[in-house]
Amino acid sequence: CHLVLARLPEAPSGSKGISLFLVPKRLPVADGGLGHANSLKVVGLERKLGMHGSPTATIEFAGAKGWIVGAPNSGLRVMFTMMNCARLAVGFQGVAVAEAAAGQAAEYALNRVQGRPARGDGNGTVIEHADVRRTLLSMRAQTFAARAICASCAFAADMAAATGDDGWRDRSALLTPVAKSFGSDTGVEVALQGIQVMGGAGYIEESGSAQFLRDVLVTTIYEGTNGIQAMDLVGRKLADGGKSLEALIAELEASASECRSADGRLAESLISEIARFRKTMLWVLEQGDMNSRFAGSRSFLRALALLLGADFHLRAFVAEAGRGRRAALARVYFSRFVPFISSYCDEAEAGDSDLYTISADELAGWSDA
Repeated sequence: CHLVLARLPEAPSGSKGISLFLVPKRLPVADGGLGHANSLKVVGLERKLGMHGSPTATIEFAGAKGWIVGAPNSGLRVMFTMMNCARLAVGFQGVAVAEAAAGQAAEYALNRVQGRPARGDGNGTVIEHADVRRTLLSMRAQTFAARAICASCAFAADMAAATGDDGWRDRSALLTPVAKSFGSDTGVEVALQGIQVMGGAGYIEESGSAQFLRDVLVTTIYEGTNGIQAMDLVGRKLADGGKSLEALIAELEASASECRSADGRLAESLISEIARFRKTMLWVLEQGDMNSRFAGSRSFLRALALLLGADFHLRAFVAEAGRGRRAALARVYFSRFVPFISSYCDEAEAGDSDLYTISADELAGWSDA
């Protein structure tokens, strides 16, 4: 069966006139069995970068029979029930690839003997190189943060369904674009770092490292590009005047304050970045011109994702009393990722400033040749 967006006769113009229809490949008969083929056909297959096991196609539905799903002219709203679930799933897909890429890179680094590390007897494995260890720890720390954000979004969605509480529903909606974007970006970034750890071996097909990258690239596009997710965050998700986001920020502040006794340095660092992010949120809310919001929306979403990741890492640090693998990853995350929050806030506040005054026509004609 195909879910198809189409217009009814006399439907309003624009997206408000779109309805959703269920169009089966074969038409059912009265006894519930399958009858003759519906009037639809594949007229072209798309050749894609990777994802060859999941073909997409151009399908012609001329003369096909379908059944409306939901109320007339409410197709997009109905479809987004599916899309929001899929966005979270795509975020988790990015996390899954990141986990696989990090594990493969670590195994390779533990066994590959190459170079003359500054420590050891000079004949050690690749993991003895300081840059390799730094890269592997960064991969793990980022993957941990992305996984925690996606799990938090899933938890909010479950709580919303179980309780019917508007607060949980709003939290789920707020976190969905963050989980989708940061999860998929993490998959791409960690897969790239995995190739770097493996060197030339990572760039050949037999290792499987290249496949991780090809498979995960599409997740940044699935269910709306990550740029669209960022626009959704600063647009629809802040349409309540920032109420939902402010509630989340207040929780992060309270959590960081509770962690002061375990590690004051990490907690104070997070509290400082929360204050910086709140300033940026208020700036975004003051922008009446949506272009000013949208121009910095990717940076705004990234800053929020890194902030959430810091909160989860700090909680893990406290849970292990500052000792253990997760506590070590927390220190790595606060060293490698948290300092960038302020930079992303600065970029977000640049908005549609002089950085972006060039016209679309001018930009299209630019060339360095």
